[in-house]
Order: sequence, then C-alpha cells, then structure tokens
Amino acid sequence: MAGPAKGRKLSGLSGCLSCRQVLNIMVILGFMFNYMLRVNLTIAIVAMVLPTNHSQAAAGNATLGSSPSTALDNATLAEAAAEGGVEQTRYDWDEYWQNMIIGCFFWGYVCTEFPGGRLAELIGGRRVFGTSMLVGSVLTLLTPLSARLGIAVVILLRVVLGLSLGVTWPSIHPMVAKWIPPMERSKFIANTMASALGAAITMPVCGLLIASFGWESVFYSTGLVGTVWSIAWFFLIYDSPAQHPRISYEEREYIEKAIGSTTKKGKALPLPWRHVLTSGPVWAIIIAHACSIFGYFTVINQLPTYMKYILDFKIKENGLLSSLPYLGKYLFAVAMSALADHLRQSGRLSTTVARKLFTTIALVMPAIAMAVQLLLGEQRAAAVACFTIALTFNGAVTAGYLGNGLDIAPNFSGTIFGMAQTLSSFTGFLSSAMVGSLTQGNQTFGQWQKVFGILVGTYTAGALAYLVLGSGELQHWNNPPGSTATSNGKDLADEGDAEEEATPLRKL
Repeated sequence: MAGPAKGRKLSGLSGCLSCRQVLNIMVILGFMFNYMLRVNLTIAIVAMVLPTNHSQAAAGNATLGSSPSTALDNATLAEAAAEGGVEQTRYDWDEYWQNMIIGCFFWGYVCTEFPGGRLAELIGGRRVFGTSMLVGSVLTLLTPLSARLGIAVVILLRVVLGLSLGVTWPSIHPMVAKWIPPMERSKFIANTMASALGAAITMPVCGLLIASFGWESVFYSTGLVGTVWSIAWFFLIYDSPAQHPRISYEEREYIEKAIGSTTKKGKALPLPWRHVLTSGPVWAIIIAHACSIFGYFTVINQLPTYMKYILDFKIKENGLLSSLPYLGKYLFAVAMSALADHLRQSGRLSTTVARKLFTTIALVMPAIAMAVQLLLGEQRAAAVACFTIALTFNGAVTAGYLGNGLDIAPNFSGTIFGMAQTLSSFTGFLSSAMVGSLTQGNQTFGQWQKVFGILVGTYTAGALAYLVLGSGELQHWNNPPGSTATSNGKDLADEGDAEEEATPLRKL
C-alpha cells in the first residue's frame, strides 16, 4: 500500500492531534457556524425594521420552516438594541415581508439537499461542504449591503444562501464513509448536533452585538467567523486518508483496514436507483427522519406562541429555557452515540438492534412527553418539562437512524441522507400549516391538544416504521457487480490508492 513514510508522527492542528481528531474538531465547529449563518437574520431582523405594534410578534413567530432560533423571544433583542443607543438605518418592512425574508431561505435549501449528497459522492465532501460554507459566509457579509439595495435583493440573497447551505448536511456522510471506522461512526455523527450549540450560542451573542454595535455587526461578525473557518477547512481537511499529505502511516493503515471494502475509493460508483428506491431500510431512514423533524420543528417553532397565548408566559422570563433544550439535545446525543458504539464494538448489540433501540428512544420518549403535555399542558412547569424532555431525548437520533445510511450503503450515504433531508424539510412547511389551521383565531388549550395528539401519532408512526423496516446490515447493492470490491478490500484499496494519489494533494 502506498503511503507516507513509516514512522511519521500523527499530525494535525498542532502536530499532536491525529487527522481524525482534527476532522472531529472542524466538523463540530462547522455545524455550529452553519447554524449561525442560518439564524443570524432571524435574530437581527427585529432591530432592522421600524417598530410597529405587531412586528415583534411576527418576527418571533416566523413560520414556514423558520429556524429553531424562533424559540427566543425576539422582543428581548429589540429592547437590547434600543438600550444600546446605536443609530442605524431601519427599514419599513411589515409582518408579511419579514416572514417572507425569513422563510425564503428554505426555498433554496430544499432544492440542494438531495443533489448535495450525490455531488459529495462524486467530487468529495471536502469541496462541497467547504465551498458551501465559504459562499454562505460571503453572502452573510453582503447582507447589510443587500438591505440598502432593496428588499428584493435581500430575498434573492437569502434564497441563494439556502441553495448554498442546503448541501452541507448530506455532504458530510461521504466523508464519514472514508474517514471513520464503522464502530466509531455514531460518535462522529453526534458532531452534527453541534448545530444545536450553534443556535444556543448565537442567540445571546447576537443580542449583545446588536446592543453594542448595531444590527449590521451581526452579519459582519458571523460572516467573518464563517470565512475564517472555511479557509482553515481547506488547509486541514482532505476527502480521504489516502489524499492527506500529513497523515501518519499508522493512522492511515488503521482507518483503511477498519473500513475495508465497504467504501469505494477513487471514482464514485453509478447510483443503483432501483435498489435505493425499493429498499426497506432506506425508507425506514426517510420515514423516521421525516417524523422526527416534523415533531422537532413543531415544538421549536411554535413554542413561543404556545407559551404566550396558553400559559401567558414569555420565554424571556426564563433565559435558561431558550438554551436548555439545545444543550440537552447535544449532550444526550453525544452520550447515546458513545454508548451505541460501545455496545456494538463489545458485541452486546448488533448494529441493527442498536439502531432500532436508539431510534425508538429518540421518537417514543418525545411521543410520551407530548402525551403528557396533552393532559397537563396548561401547567407551566409540566409544559416546560415536556418540551425539554422531548427535545433532549430526540438527540438519540445520532445513535439511531441518523447515521444508518453509513451502515447499509456507505458508498451512497450522501444520496440517502439527501433524500431523507429533502422530505423532512417539507415537513417543516407542513408543521407550520398544520398548527396555523388548527389554532388560527382560536388560541385555546383544546385546539393545542389536537396539535399534541398529532405529534404523538407522528412520533409513534416513525418509530414503528423504523422497527419494521430498519436494518444495520450492509446492503448487497452497496458494491454492485464490477465495482472491484472484494471481501478483504485489497483490490479496492489498491485501486483507490492509484486513483487518489494521482490527484494533486492540495487541490481545493
């Protein structure tokens, strides 16, 4: 096997980290900053517009798939901006246009999730993820200018931002397939939950920026951070161990032996459409993901409305509530993913049983929480506890279905996740429409009980579908006939070395 000289030390950010550790750190930061680029406008828009009697409520309840950052009472940020005394241009955008600006991000977002996964399989996740973040960061820096040019320019910029960031989640899976040994993948997938940390951190930081320097500083700061991260990504990260110029022989050999022939090196394989679209395990992932995201968006996006109209309780009265669910979800995701990998590696659970167990936890526990909410939701303490439990336990998806595509078909994991993510994005729209139709003009606990009942049914349906159809076994169509894969991975590894090392190592 070709490779760097034997005995070379592991290399990374400071020469003391392995390349996989560097990848872990960069992915954690990447998903934090990814969400930062998404939610910054949702927070800043309160300070961008001229105050009206209804504008703050509109921004706080922006729907149509709006970001989870809407859980923050944006009126708090408007007050902070006023107290800061920073004079900046404000725009006469009414509630309709504010919602349009926030929601149009998802017009582009849903269009590139599926092609983003396949593109990463074809040209590499490094280029797709890194370019997406770089473009998104530059567009963020241009947001104040776009506002001065007119609302049409702002909407166009947000649509393009959605197109750019839509590829990020699916594009990371093909990288995982080449870099992370199968028994370590749950822990690595938990890194993507750092997006929850990104939301929790961005909200208070943006509030301080608005108060101290005005709303434009939100976009300049977040755009600059994203740009710096993107440049570092291209210098530090490579698509596979064979392409990395600084990896040690020992680390590369360990990774490639652990992965074996399950992941194709070199040129991407043609997509076996018929097998993918008729695969029960694939549909198990798609259905579970759609049901999980439907519940997640419903709880997060509608929480401020429920707290205000039913409980007469503003989230700003308890600052911890705005970040506690995000923190709980991330910590639970990390813990459950580590447990899942330990149970699989020790042989106590098969991959199939582990994926089904943790998917069940991730979906059934929120279903139970929503059932309790249906009965006791008029009590403040019970409502806060139910929402927090639902979001926290949902973090177990990282040990369940979220990385399951890497188990059943690592060569096409980007495509599978792109399909699941695309459908789940539409459930965000469906969630907003559902809540709006049930509660519009009739904000009573009885109407909200219908919402909670639907959530119980949705979470339960997702869990049952995955229990019946899910699998952790490698599918036969992952290595189609003629792909040169062998049982010991030798032919595949040799072919991959020859192809990958023939490419410039530092090419972006």
